[in-house]
Formats: sequence, structure tokens, C-alpha cells
Amino acid sequence: MYKYIINRILLMIPTLLGAAVLVFFVLRLVPGDVCEIRLAGTGLFADPEAIKICQDDLGLNDPTYVQFGRFISGYFTFDLGKSMWTGRAVSEEIGLRFQLSLQIAIMATIISVIIAVPLGTISAVKQDTWIDYAVRTFSIAGIAMPSFWLGMLMILGMLIYTGWMPPLDYVSPFEDPIGNMTQLIWPALATGYRYSAVITRMTRSSLLEVLREDYVRTARAKGLLEKVIVNQHALKNALLPVVTIVGIEFAFLIGGLVVTEQVFNLNGLGKLFVDSVLNLDFNMTQQLVMLVALIFVLANLVVDVLYAWLDPRIRYA
Repeated sequence: MYKYIINRILLMIPTLLGAAVLVFFVLRLVPGDVCEIRLAGTGLFADPEAIKICQDDLGLNDPTYVQFGRFISGYFTFDLGKSMWTGRAVSEEIGLRFQLSLQIAIMATIISVIIAVPLGTISAVKQDTWIDYAVRTFSIAGIAMPSFWLGMLMILGMLIYTGWMPPLDYVSPFEDPIGNMTQLIWPALATGYRYSAVITRMTRSSLLEVLREDYVRTARAKGLLEKVIVNQHALKNALLPVVTIVGIEFAFLIGGLVVTEQVFNLNGLGKLFVDSVLNLDFNMTQQLVMLVALIFVLANLVVDVLYAWLDPRIRYA
């Protein structure tokens, strides 16, 4: 197992390097110039000489291989560069928002798992009963309902019936835990319900398949209780594809909640993604893409390790 983990960590290097090459050169194909947007963003005339000075300051006139070398070498010197739009350090800009996005992703993932696994299990055990139909209706509604629209309904409902809405200013959980939860529990619930619907359906279908296996029939023939069969024999094996979905969704939640963040007025990584792309801020955009790529790779590594714990038959040679 340890050898496998080390090999996977080493394989992360070429994977991330490939992602770095791809994002760097694809961004250079995007038309437009950040200096023109900065100097003539209001529609006024921009002096070509001033644009050239701006490009020289940002290193945009350097050869492509020099810019790429500066981009890659920054990971070895722990210097991610500066934002082409704000002039602040990229690590500082990302750090201000990463805590918020990470907390929402963790909370939404926990909520979705707490809702989905029990409902999916009950739906599979009570197949073709009214309980099964109710759970399937609940999950289909979650898939059909965008999380940002559910968030809007939450805010409107709270304003209409209580006259209260979540606070708009973000506060760290280490400074004010109650205030932090008061603000972030609502987007986490809206997002968690949306993704719990997907996990519920996956849990149900996977568990139904496992319950038809020969070893489950043998366990029933031996007289084991149905509760023991489901919890100790079938559910762990059925959770393998579920863990995969959870890992992928968690990585997506880090930077993919653009509209939901707008609805709840949250300044997270999703909003930073959009702003950096609109402003042609290459430095910021490529570092955000690399951050999400790193999270996806780490999530896949954790999922693979969990496979061996959930199913003892899986061994990594």
C-alpha cells in the first residue's frame, strides 16, 4: 500500500506538468490584452506607448519560453507571481478566498453524504415500495433543481416568513463560529441537497446490484439478520462507486460554485475564476486551474486508498 501511494504521488508530477503546459499555452491563444482592458476599460483612448510599458512591466513581451519558465520555476521558489489585474500576490488573492470555498465544499459534502447514503440504502432495501418511490422522487427533484435556484428560494422564504436573511460579510469560523455557520450553512444546504440526489441514486443502484451477489444469498441462507447483511456485508462493497462520485464532486465544489456564490454574495474561488478570465489575468487564471487540478489529483488518490479499506479484496501490488 505504501509503495502504491508513493508511486501515485510521483505520477502526480507529470500529470500536473501536463496540465500546466496545456493551460499556459491555451490561455495565450485567447484574444485580447489585459493592459488594454486596464487602460481603456472605461472606453477611453489608451496610449499605445502606455500599453507597451504595461506589457513590459507584466512580462507579456518576453519570449513564450521565458514566460513558461517563470511560471514553472515559481512552484520551486514558492512564488506564484502577481495578479495582472490587481497587482497583488496571487497566493494572497487565492488565500483570501480558498478558506471560504474549502469550508463550503466540506460542509456540502458532509451534508450530501449524510442525506444520500441512508436514503439510498433504504430505497434499495425497500425496492418498489412507496418508500422507494418517495426517495426516488426526492432524488429526481434534487437533480432537476439547480443549487443556485434553491438558494434563491431559501433567501426569499426567509425574507417573507421571518424577515431575516443570512449576513453578507464573511467571518472566519475561528473568529465567530456562530456567525460563520449562520452565513455558510445555507449555501452548503442548497449545494449539498443538489449533490445528495446524485449520490442517493448511485447508492441505490450500486446496493441493488450487490444485494444480488452470491455471497449475499449465502449470508441469508445462513440465517443472518437482514440488517447485518446490509450493513456489514453489502454496503461497504456498494460504496465503491459512491466514494468515486463524492471525491469528484468535492473537487468540483472548490471552484465550481460560481452562480451559487453570486446568489449568497460570497467572494470565493468561483467568483475569482470568472473575474480573472474576464480581465484576461493569465497569472491568476492559470494558478487557479492548477489549484483545481491538484485538488482533483489528491481527491482521486484518497478515493483509491479508501477502496482498499472498503473492500479487503482490493490489493495494490
